[in-house]
Amino acid sequence: MIRTAERHATWWRAPLVASSLAVPFLLLEYRWFASEGESGAFGGLLYWSFGLLAFSWLLPHRRSLRAPRMLAAGVALGLSLLPMLWVMVAVAVLPADA
Repeated sequence: MIRTAERHATWWRAPLVASSLAVPFLLLEYRWFASEGESGAFGGLLYWSFGLLAFSWLLPHRRSLRAPRMLAAGVALGLSLLPMLWVMVAVAVLPADA
Protein backbone atom coordinates (compact mmCIF):
# COMPACT_ATOMS: atom_id res chain seq x y z
CA MET A 1 0.00 0.00 0.00
CA ILE A 2 1.09 3.53 -0.68
CA ARG A 3 1.04 5.89 2.26
CA THR A 4 -1.34 8.82 1.86
CA ALA A 5 1.57 11.30 1.94
CA GLU A 6 3.15 9.63 -1.09
CA ARG A 7 -0.08 9.03 -2.99
CA HIS A 8 -0.75 11.45 -5.85
CA ALA A 9 -4.45 12.38 -5.79
CA THR A 10 -4.62 13.66 -9.37
CA TRP A 11 -2.39 11.06 -11.03
CA TRP A 12 -4.99 10.42 -13.73
CA ARG A 13 -5.07 13.92 -15.29
CA ALA A 14 -2.06 13.70 -17.61
CA PRO A 15 -2.95 10.26 -19.02
CA LEU A 16 -6.60 11.26 -19.42
CA VAL A 17 -5.84 14.47 -21.32
CA ALA A 18 -3.29 12.73 -23.54
CA SER A 19 -5.61 9.78 -24.16
CA SER A 20 -8.63 11.92 -24.97
CA LEU A 21 -6.61 13.78 -27.61
CA ALA A 22 -4.44 10.93 -28.91
CA VAL A 23 -6.79 7.94 -29.10
CA PRO A 24 -9.08 9.38 -31.83
CA PHE A 25 -6.04 10.19 -33.97
CA LEU A 26 -4.48 6.79 -33.31
CA LEU A 27 -7.64 4.97 -34.30
CA LEU A 28 -8.00 7.08 -37.43
CA GLU A 29 -4.37 6.52 -38.40
CA TYR A 30 -4.59 2.80 -37.68
CA ARG A 31 -7.64 2.44 -39.93
CA TRP A 32 -5.97 4.59 -42.58
CA PHE A 33 -2.82 2.47 -42.60
CA ALA A 34 -4.78 -0.79 -42.36
CA SER A 35 -6.70 0.18 -45.52
CA GLU A 36 -3.37 0.39 -47.33
CA GLY A 37 -2.48 -3.14 -46.25
CA GLU A 38 0.44 -2.20 -44.01
CA SER A 39 1.41 0.49 -41.54
CA GLY A 40 4.44 1.61 -43.52
CA ALA A 41 6.96 4.05 -42.12
CA PHE A 42 4.63 5.28 -39.37
CA GLY A 43 3.84 1.83 -37.94
CA GLY A 44 6.45 2.15 -35.24
CA LEU A 45 5.04 5.52 -34.19
CA LEU A 46 1.59 4.02 -33.77
CA TYR A 47 2.81 1.13 -31.64
CA TRP A 48 5.11 3.30 -29.52
CA SER A 49 2.30 5.78 -28.97
CA PHE A 50 -0.13 3.06 -27.85
CA GLY A 51 2.57 1.60 -25.61
CA LEU A 52 3.46 4.93 -24.00
CA LEU A 53 -0.20 5.72 -23.35
CA ALA A 54 -0.61 2.38 -21.63
CA PHE A 55 2.61 2.95 -19.69
CA SER A 56 1.40 6.35 -18.47
CA TRP A 57 -1.79 4.74 -17.14
CA LEU A 58 0.00 1.77 -15.54
CA LEU A 59 2.67 3.64 -13.57
CA PRO A 60 2.17 3.52 -9.79
CA HIS A 61 0.18 6.41 -8.33
CA ARG A 62 3.06 8.06 -6.48
CA ARG A 63 3.84 11.74 -6.49
CA SER A 64 7.48 10.96 -7.32
CA LEU A 65 6.38 9.40 -10.64
CA ARG A 66 4.42 12.46 -11.77
CA ALA A 67 7.15 13.66 -14.17
CA PRO A 68 7.66 10.28 -15.92
CA ARG A 69 3.88 9.89 -16.23
CA MET A 70 3.50 13.34 -17.79
CA LEU A 71 6.50 12.75 -20.05
CA ALA A 72 5.16 9.40 -21.27
CA ALA A 73 1.70 10.87 -21.89
CA GLY A 74 3.14 13.91 -23.70
CA VAL A 75 5.45 11.87 -25.92
CA ALA A 76 2.57 9.52 -26.75
CA LEU A 77 0.43 12.50 -27.74
CA GLY A 78 3.22 13.94 -29.88
CA LEU A 79 3.84 10.62 -31.61
CA SER A 80 0.15 10.16 -32.30
CA LEU A 81 -0.12 13.60 -33.93
CA LEU A 82 3.06 13.27 -35.99
CA PRO A 83 1.63 11.34 -38.99
CA MET A 84 -1.29 13.75 -39.34
CA LEU A 85 1.02 16.75 -39.10
CA TRP A 86 3.21 15.23 -41.80
CA VAL A 87 0.16 14.80 -44.06
CA MET A 88 -0.90 18.42 -43.44
CA VAL A 89 2.56 19.69 -44.34
CA ALA A 90 2.65 17.50 -47.47
CA VAL A 91 -0.73 18.82 -48.61
CA ALA A 92 0.32 22.41 -47.93
CA VAL A 93 3.47 21.99 -50.04
CA LEU A 94 1.65 20.56 -53.06
CA PRO A 95 1.05 23.07 -55.84
CA ALA A 96 -2.54 24.31 -56.11
CA ASP A 97 -2.90 23.65 -59.86
CA ALA A 98 -1.87 19.97 -59.73
